[in-house]
Amino acid sequence: MTQGTQHIQDYATYIASLPRVLAGAAVLFRDEEGRVLMVEPNYREGWALPGGTVESDTGESPREGARRETLEEIGLDVEPGRLLAVDWVVGPGRPPIVAYLYDGGVLDAGQLAAIRLQEEELVSWRLVPVDEIPTHALNHLCGRILAALAAAADGTGAVELENGRRVG
Repeated sequence: MTQGTQHIQDYATYIASLPRVLAGAAVLFRDEEGRVLMVEPNYREGWALPGGTVESDTGESPREGARRETLEEIGLDVEPGRLLAVDWVVGPGRPPIVAYLYDGGVLDAGQLAAIRLQEEELVSWRLVPVDEIPTHALNHLCGRILAALAAAADGTGAVELENGRRVG
């Protein structure tokens, strides 16, 4: 074995030994009344935002993943706007998840009428008034949505969260 080949194998072994983290990305859409578009998954309790797992093994970025997942889940191909929040979420039985949340802006009546659900994963969708978000979005997602709404409203940069709570 040549020294160059040994270096490549050592690097591959090193990479394989590193800790893992999962990545997810979603888009925060609102209507003209300020209600948040949420989807009801068939595979877990609670409601979610359009989005899902970032296919990082293929080189997909969080922004690309948010756009792809939005198209797959609700049938809208919308370029995500600015990053509103990044949330580090720990949970039992899995590696931590880094959740990216992008601004999808305000959807008009035509866009809302064009929503087509991915029936394999989603049961329904609805526009949720801000004061009802805690009853729809469980645990850390509620905090993430409310922090993102605040960031969108005040025009500040993205907020850093851990388990749905602001850091610092």
